[in-house]
Amino acid sequence: MNRSEQLIMKALDQPDFIRLDLREEADSTNRIAKQMGQEGASEGYLVIADRQTAGRGRLGRSFSSPKGTGLYMSLLLRPDMPASEAVRITAAAAVATAEAVNALSGAAAGIKWVNDLYLNGRKICGILTESVLGNNGDRPDYAVLGIGVNVAEPDGGFDASIADKAGAVFKRGQMPEGFRERLAAEIVNRFLPYYRNLFGEELLKRYREWSILSGREVYVYRTFAEKEEGKLAEVLGIEADFGLRVRFTDGTEEVLSTGEVSIRQKQ
Repeated sequence: MNRSEQLIMKALDQPDFIRLDLREEADSTNRIAKQMGQEGASEGYLVIADRQTAGRGRLGRSFSSPKGTGLYMSLLLRPDMPASEAVRITAAAAVATAEAVNALSGAAAGIKWVNDLYLNGRKICGILTESVLGNNGDRPDYAVLGIGVNVAEPDGGFDASIADKAGAVFKRGQMPEGFRERLAAEIVNRFLPYYRNLFGEELLKRYREWSILSGREVYVYRTFAEKEEGKLAEVLGIEADFGLRVRFTDGTEEVLSTGEVSIRQKQ
């Protein structure tokens, strides 16, 4: 067991639940975890890579994963719930990651519905939950939870395609030694209690507390077409099913369960 493995396993509250797979490089940690799920691996398989060559986010987008500055991890789960409720896994991961980042660094990151974490107006984390249906109707055979955190700014800065919106927990060269390993363990420690009570009130309460959107003006995007013009709305809050309630400028209200929003910057 190398030093990184030792740091992570020692910091886990439930080390017996986790089967750790550390890699210097992976195309996609989610792809690896999905393959392990297909092969029958038990819940708790956790793959972490120092770098991803084909990291993915929502809607098939790429997720920049430079070496040595980010935490890229995927956890294999076997939830007993309808696949339509997978947003609860994403919500639990968002709360757990926000809590972990705050606890270990003091940086007050918040959740931008539904699956991103922001710090000082910039995205520092993306979360992707993928459910794979088996022979149990609408219940997944397994699910893979992928979390990518920009822990430190990479040398040379972020790629030009994301430089205007990407951020990190630490400035370049300021990440404490062993921080990524401690963060990985802390995220798992905080995620598992929420995961085991996905329909409980505590998760919804915490998600609402960590949300950065309530009362903010956002642009709502529905089709993700390249030239789609977002529709301006005010965020009223988070519903019990983790939908986003918004009020458009014409006074109509809607609860969004799909789509995406971007925060309107103050003029």
